[in-house]
Amino acid sequence: MTILPRIQIFSYFRIIIPVLFINLFSLSCCYAQDSTVHASKTRVWLVAGGNVALWTGSFIALNKAWYADYPRSSFHFFNDNDEWNQMDKMGHIWTCYHVSRLSAEMWEWAGLSRNKSVILGGLSGIAYQSIIEIQDGFSAEWGFSWGDMTANVVGAAAFAAQELGWKEQRIQVKMNYWAHDYPTAELRTRRDQLFGKSLQERMLKDYNSQIYWFSANLRSFFPNSSLPKWLNISFGYSSDGMYGGVENTWKDKDGVMHDRTDIARVRHFYLSPDIDLTKIKTRSKFLRSAFFVLNMIKIPAPAISLSGQGKLQGYLFR
Repeated sequence: MTILPRIQIFSYFRIIIPVLFINLFSLSCCYAQDSTVHASKTRVWLVAGGNVALWTGSFIALNKAWYADYPRSSFHFFNDNDEWNQMDKMGHIWTCYHVSRLSAEMWEWAGLSRNKSVILGGLSGIAYQSIIEIQDGFSAEWGFSWGDMTANVVGAAAFAAQELGWKEQRIQVKMNYWAHDYPTAELRTRRDQLFGKSLQERMLKDYNSQIYWFSANLRSFFPNSSLPKWLNISFGYSSDGMYGGVENTWKDKDGVMHDRTDIARVRHFYLSPDIDLTKIKTRSKFLRSAFFVLNMIKIPAPAISLSGQGKLQGYLFR
Protein backbone atom coordinates (compact mmCIF):
# COMPACT_ATOMS: atom_id res chain seq x y z
CA MET A 1 0.00 0.00 0.00
CA THR A 2 1.28 3.44 -0.91
CA ILE A 3 2.23 5.57 2.09
CA LEU A 4 1.24 9.20 1.53
CA PRO A 5 3.67 11.95 2.50
CA ARG A 6 2.73 13.62 5.78
CA ILE A 7 2.11 16.98 4.09
CA GLN A 8 -0.22 15.34 1.59
CA ILE A 9 -2.22 13.58 4.31
CA PHE A 10 -2.56 16.95 6.03
CA SER A 11 -3.79 18.49 2.77
CA TYR A 12 -6.41 15.76 2.36
CA PHE A 13 -7.88 16.28 5.81
CA ARG A 14 -7.55 20.06 5.59
CA ILE A 15 -10.21 19.82 2.86
CA ILE A 16 -12.28 16.93 4.24
CA ILE A 17 -12.63 18.17 7.83
CA PRO A 18 -14.45 21.41 6.82
CA VAL A 19 -16.85 19.32 4.71
CA LEU A 20 -17.71 17.19 7.73
CA PHE A 21 -18.10 20.19 10.02
CA ILE A 22 -20.37 21.97 7.52
CA ASN A 23 -22.66 18.95 7.54
CA LEU A 24 -22.58 18.63 11.33
CA PHE A 25 -23.20 22.38 11.71
CA SER A 26 -26.25 22.05 9.46
CA LEU A 27 -27.39 19.17 11.67
CA SER A 28 -27.06 21.21 14.85
CA CYS A 29 -28.98 24.13 13.32
CA CYS A 30 -31.82 21.91 12.16
CA TYR A 31 -31.93 20.16 15.52
CA ALA A 32 -31.99 23.38 17.46
CA GLN A 33 -34.78 24.86 15.33
CA ASP A 34 -36.93 21.71 15.10
CA SER A 35 -40.01 22.52 17.15
CA THR A 36 -42.52 20.22 15.45
CA VAL A 37 -40.67 16.94 15.86
CA HIS A 38 -39.14 15.69 19.08
CA ALA A 39 -35.83 14.41 17.78
CA SER A 40 -33.93 11.85 19.77
CA LYS A 41 -30.48 13.15 20.66
CA THR A 42 -29.14 9.62 20.79
CA ARG A 43 -30.46 8.76 17.35
CA VAL A 44 -29.43 12.10 15.83
CA TRP A 45 -25.83 11.76 16.91
CA LEU A 46 -25.86 8.07 16.07
CA VAL A 47 -26.78 8.97 12.48
CA ALA A 48 -24.23 11.80 12.46
CA GLY A 49 -21.52 9.48 13.76
CA GLY A 50 -22.52 6.84 11.24
CA ASN A 51 -22.15 9.35 8.41
CA VAL A 52 -18.72 10.44 9.62
CA ALA A 53 -17.63 6.80 10.00
CA LEU A 54 -18.93 6.01 6.50
CA TRP A 55 -17.10 8.97 5.00
CA THR A 56 -13.86 8.10 6.79
CA GLY A 57 -14.07 4.40 5.93
CA SER A 58 -14.88 5.16 2.30
CA PHE A 59 -11.95 7.57 2.12
CA ILE A 60 -9.54 4.90 3.34
CA ALA A 61 -11.06 2.11 1.24
CA LEU A 62 -11.09 4.16 -1.96
CA ASN A 63 -7.52 5.28 -1.38
CA LYS A 64 -6.39 1.67 -1.08
CA ALA A 65 -8.56 0.08 -3.79
CA TRP A 66 -8.68 2.76 -6.45
CA TYR A 67 -5.97 5.40 -6.00
CA ALA A 68 -2.98 3.60 -4.46
CA ASP A 69 -1.70 2.31 -7.82
CA TYR A 70 -1.55 5.79 -9.37
CA PRO A 71 1.01 8.55 -8.71
CA ARG A 72 0.05 11.41 -6.41
CA SER A 73 0.23 15.09 -7.22
CA SER A 74 -0.60 18.44 -5.69
CA PHE A 75 -4.29 19.32 -5.67
CA HIS A 76 -5.40 20.32 -9.16
CA PHE A 77 -8.46 20.63 -11.40
CA PHE A 78 -9.32 18.68 -14.53
CA ASN A 79 -12.07 19.20 -17.12
CA ASP A 80 -13.41 15.76 -18.04
CA ASN A 81 -16.82 16.86 -19.35
CA ASP A 82 -16.12 15.41 -22.81
CA GLU A 83 -15.10 11.97 -21.56
CA TRP A 84 -17.03 8.68 -21.74
CA ASN A 85 -19.93 10.31 -23.57
CA GLN A 86 -21.01 11.66 -20.15
CA MET A 87 -21.76 8.18 -18.78
CA ASP A 88 -19.58 8.96 -15.76
CA LYS A 89 -21.70 12.05 -15.06
CA MET A 90 -24.84 9.91 -15.12
CA GLY A 91 -23.17 7.65 -12.55
CA HIS A 92 -22.57 10.63 -10.27
CA ILE A 93 -26.20 11.72 -10.58
CA TRP A 94 -27.45 8.20 -9.78
CA THR A 95 -25.12 7.72 -6.82
CA CYS A 96 -25.80 11.08 -5.18
CA TYR A 97 -29.55 10.72 -5.73
CA HIS A 98 -29.66 7.42 -3.85
CA VAL A 99 -27.18 8.37 -1.12
CA SER A 100 -29.37 11.42 -0.47
CA ARG A 101 -32.53 9.28 -0.49
CA LEU A 102 -31.11 6.74 1.96
CA SER A 103 -29.57 9.39 4.18
CA ALA A 104 -32.86 11.31 4.44
CA GLU A 105 -34.56 8.20 5.76
CA MET A 106 -31.86 7.88 8.42
CA TRP A 107 -32.33 11.48 9.54
CA GLU A 108 -36.11 11.02 9.72
CA TRP A 109 -35.62 7.86 11.76
CA ALA A 110 -33.59 10.02 14.15
CA GLY A 111 -36.67 12.17 14.71
CA LEU A 112 -36.10 15.23 12.54
CA SER A 113 -38.98 16.63 10.49
CA ARG A 114 -39.37 15.35 6.95
CA ASN A 115 -38.29 18.60 5.31
CA LYS A 116 -35.16 18.91 7.43
CA SER A 117 -34.37 15.23 6.90
CA VAL A 118 -34.58 15.78 3.14
CA ILE A 119 -32.28 18.81 3.26
CA LEU A 120 -29.76 16.97 5.43
CA GLY A 121 -30.02 13.93 3.18
CA GLY A 122 -29.08 16.02 0.16
CA LEU A 123 -26.19 17.66 2.01
CA SER A 124 -24.99 14.25 3.20
CA GLY A 125 -25.08 12.91 -0.36
CA ILE A 126 -23.00 15.80 -1.69
CA ALA A 127 -20.54 15.57 1.22
CA TYR A 128 -20.10 11.82 0.69
CA GLN A 129 -19.47 12.24 -3.04
CA SER A 130 -17.01 15.04 -2.32
CA ILE A 131 -14.62 12.42 -0.94
CA ILE A 132 -14.18 11.00 -4.44
CA GLU A 133 -13.67 14.43 -5.98
CA ILE A 134 -11.07 15.38 -3.38
CA GLN A 135 -9.11 12.17 -3.98
CA ASP A 136 -9.33 12.77 -7.73
CA GLY A 137 -7.84 16.21 -7.12
CA PHE A 138 -4.74 14.67 -5.54
CA SER A 139 -4.28 12.01 -8.23
CA ALA A 140 -1.99 12.65 -11.20
CA GLU A 141 -4.25 10.38 -13.26
CA TRP A 142 -7.34 12.58 -12.76
CA GLY A 143 -8.14 15.89 -11.09
CA PHE A 144 -10.93 17.65 -9.25
CA SER A 145 -13.81 17.91 -11.71
CA TRP A 146 -16.38 20.67 -11.49
CA GLY A 147 -18.46 18.65 -13.95
CA ASP A 148 -18.56 15.74 -11.50
CA MET A 149 -19.49 18.05 -8.63
CA THR A 150 -22.26 19.58 -10.72
CA ALA A 151 -23.61 16.09 -11.42
CA ASN A 152 -23.49 15.34 -7.68
CA VAL A 153 -25.53 18.45 -6.93
CA VAL A 154 -28.01 17.55 -9.69
CA GLY A 155 -28.47 14.10 -8.13
CA ALA A 156 -29.08 15.49 -4.65
CA ALA A 157 -31.35 18.23 -6.00
CA ALA A 158 -33.37 15.72 -8.05
CA PHE A 159 -34.23 13.96 -4.80
CA ALA A 160 -34.71 17.00 -2.57
CA ALA A 161 -36.73 19.12 -5.01
CA GLN A 162 -39.29 16.37 -5.64
CA GLU A 163 -39.59 15.50 -1.96
CA LEU A 164 -40.04 19.13 -0.91
CA GLY A 165 -42.33 20.03 -3.81
CA TRP A 166 -44.36 16.89 -4.57
CA LYS A 167 -43.81 15.07 -1.25
CA GLU A 168 -42.88 12.00 -3.27
CA GLN A 169 -40.41 10.77 -5.88
CA ARG A 170 -42.39 10.89 -9.10
CA ILE A 171 -39.28 10.60 -11.27
CA GLN A 172 -36.65 8.20 -9.95
CA VAL A 173 -33.07 7.73 -11.12
CA LYS A 174 -32.25 4.07 -11.72
CA MET A 175 -29.51 1.94 -13.22
CA ASN A 176 -28.99 -1.54 -14.58
CA TYR A 177 -26.05 -3.47 -15.96
CA TRP A 178 -25.86 -5.58 -19.13
CA ALA A 179 -22.40 -7.00 -19.83
CA HIS A 180 -21.07 -5.54 -23.07
CA ASP A 181 -19.61 -7.95 -25.62
CA TYR A 182 -15.84 -7.56 -26.00
CA PRO A 183 -15.24 -9.85 -29.01
CA THR A 184 -11.44 -9.92 -29.26
CA ALA A 185 -8.55 -10.60 -26.89
CA GLU A 186 -7.24 -7.09 -27.51
CA LEU A 187 -10.52 -5.51 -26.40
CA ARG A 188 -10.93 -7.83 -23.41
CA THR A 189 -7.44 -6.91 -22.24
CA ARG A 190 -8.35 -3.26 -22.57
CA ARG A 191 -11.58 -3.90 -20.64
CA ASP A 192 -9.63 -5.51 -17.79
CA GLN A 193 -7.21 -2.58 -17.75
CA LEU A 194 -9.91 0.07 -17.67
CA PHE A 195 -12.77 -1.53 -15.81
CA GLY A 196 -11.27 -4.32 -13.69
CA LYS A 197 -11.48 -8.10 -13.78
CA SER A 198 -14.20 -8.80 -11.22
CA LEU A 199 -17.92 -8.37 -11.78
CA GLN A 200 -18.10 -5.95 -8.85
CA GLU A 201 -15.47 -3.68 -10.38
CA ARG A 202 -17.07 -3.79 -13.81
CA MET A 203 -20.50 -2.95 -12.47
CA LEU A 204 -18.95 0.16 -10.96
CA LYS A 205 -16.61 1.15 -13.79
CA ASP A 206 -17.69 -0.39 -17.10
CA TYR A 207 -19.45 2.48 -18.84
CA ASN A 208 -20.05 0.30 -21.91
CA SER A 209 -22.31 -1.98 -19.85
CA GLN A 210 -24.35 0.48 -17.78
CA ILE A 211 -27.75 1.98 -18.57
CA TYR A 212 -29.10 4.90 -16.55
CA TRP A 213 -32.84 5.55 -16.40
CA PHE A 214 -35.25 8.30 -15.43
CA SER A 215 -38.29 6.33 -14.33
CA ALA A 216 -41.59 8.25 -14.06
CA ASN A 217 -44.53 6.96 -12.05
CA LEU A 218 -47.62 7.33 -14.26
CA ARG A 219 -50.24 7.29 -11.50
CA SER A 220 -48.47 10.15 -9.72
CA PHE A 221 -48.90 12.34 -12.80
CA PHE A 222 -52.42 11.08 -13.55
CA PRO A 223 -53.94 10.52 -10.10
CA ASN A 224 -57.53 10.12 -11.37
CA SER A 225 -56.62 7.34 -13.79
CA SER A 226 -57.07 3.61 -13.23
CA LEU A 227 -53.39 2.91 -13.93
CA PRO A 228 -51.63 0.62 -11.43
CA LYS A 229 -49.86 2.63 -8.74
CA TRP A 230 -46.63 0.70 -9.34
CA LEU A 231 -46.43 1.26 -13.13
CA ASN A 232 -43.60 3.46 -14.39
CA ILE A 233 -42.33 4.49 -17.81
CA SER A 234 -38.55 4.77 -18.07
CA PHE A 235 -36.32 6.79 -20.35
CA GLY A 236 -32.80 5.36 -20.52
CA TYR A 237 -29.37 6.42 -21.72
CA SER A 238 -26.23 4.41 -22.43
CA SER A 239 -23.17 4.45 -24.65
CA ASP A 240 -20.82 1.75 -25.89
CA GLY A 241 -17.73 1.28 -28.05
CA MET A 242 -15.67 3.35 -25.60
CA TYR A 243 -12.08 2.22 -25.00
CA GLY A 244 -10.72 5.51 -23.75
CA GLY A 245 -12.07 8.66 -22.20
CA VAL A 246 -12.32 10.64 -25.42
CA GLU A 247 -11.05 8.39 -28.23
CA ASN A 248 -10.28 4.73 -28.84
CA THR A 249 -6.49 4.90 -28.82
CA TRP A 250 -4.25 3.71 -26.00
CA LYS A 251 -0.80 2.45 -25.09
CA ASP A 252 -0.57 -0.92 -23.35
CA LYS A 253 1.78 -1.91 -20.51
CA ASP A 254 4.43 -2.95 -23.05
CA GLY A 255 4.36 0.46 -24.72
CA VAL A 256 2.55 -0.81 -27.82
CA MET A 257 0.15 1.73 -29.32
CA HIS A 258 -3.38 0.55 -30.16
CA ASP A 259 -5.60 2.48 -32.56
CA ARG A 260 -9.21 1.31 -32.62
CA THR A 261 -10.81 4.46 -33.96
CA ASP A 262 -12.58 2.11 -36.38
CA ILE A 263 -14.93 1.25 -33.49
CA ALA A 264 -17.77 3.77 -33.25
CA ARG A 265 -18.58 5.30 -29.89
CA VAL A 266 -22.39 5.11 -30.00
CA ARG A 267 -25.03 6.66 -27.74
CA HIS A 268 -28.34 4.84 -27.14
CA PHE A 269 -31.69 6.18 -25.94
CA TYR A 270 -34.30 3.79 -24.49
CA LEU A 271 -37.99 3.58 -23.70
CA SER A 272 -39.20 0.81 -21.40
CA PRO A 273 -41.84 0.05 -18.74
CA ASP A 274 -40.69 -0.24 -15.15
CA ILE A 275 -41.99 -1.00 -11.66
CA ASP A 276 -41.90 1.34 -8.69
CA LEU A 277 -41.28 -1.20 -5.96
CA THR A 278 -42.09 1.31 -3.22
CA LYS A 279 -45.68 1.43 -4.48
CA ILE A 280 -46.23 -2.28 -3.84
CA LYS A 281 -48.31 -2.68 -0.70
CA THR A 282 -47.06 -5.07 1.95
CA ARG A 283 -47.35 -5.35 5.71
CA SER A 284 -43.83 -6.72 6.00
CA LYS A 285 -41.32 -4.15 7.26
CA PHE A 286 -38.52 -6.28 5.82
CA LEU A 287 -40.08 -6.27 2.35
CA ARG A 288 -40.76 -2.53 2.50
CA SER A 289 -37.11 -1.95 3.37
CA ALA A 290 -35.93 -4.33 0.66
CA PHE A 291 -38.20 -2.68 -1.94
CA PHE A 292 -36.92 0.76 -0.90
CA VAL A 293 -33.30 -0.27 -1.50
CA LEU A 294 -33.93 -2.35 -4.62
CA ASN A 295 -35.82 0.54 -6.22
CA MET A 296 -32.48 2.01 -7.27
CA ILE A 297 -32.30 -0.74 -9.93
CA LYS A 298 -34.42 -0.70 -13.07
CA ILE A 299 -36.49 -3.89 -13.37
CA PRO A 300 -35.58 -5.72 -16.65
CA ALA A 301 -38.43 -5.37 -19.16
CA PRO A 302 -38.98 -5.11 -22.93
CA ALA A 303 -37.50 -1.95 -24.42
CA ILE A 304 -36.90 -0.12 -27.65
CA SER A 305 -33.81 1.97 -28.33
CA LEU A 306 -32.74 4.60 -30.80
CA SER A 307 -28.99 4.89 -31.35
CA GLY A 308 -27.08 8.03 -32.15
CA GLN A 309 -26.62 6.55 -35.62
CA GLY A 310 -30.40 6.44 -36.13
CA LYS A 311 -30.78 2.68 -35.67
CA LEU A 312 -34.02 1.51 -34.01
CA GLN A 313 -33.75 -1.74 -32.06
CA GLY A 314 -35.96 -3.81 -29.76
CA TYR A 315 -34.92 -5.81 -26.69
CA LEU A 316 -36.74 -8.51 -24.78
CA PHE A 317 -35.11 -7.28 -21.57
CA ARG A 318 -33.42 -4.00 -20.77
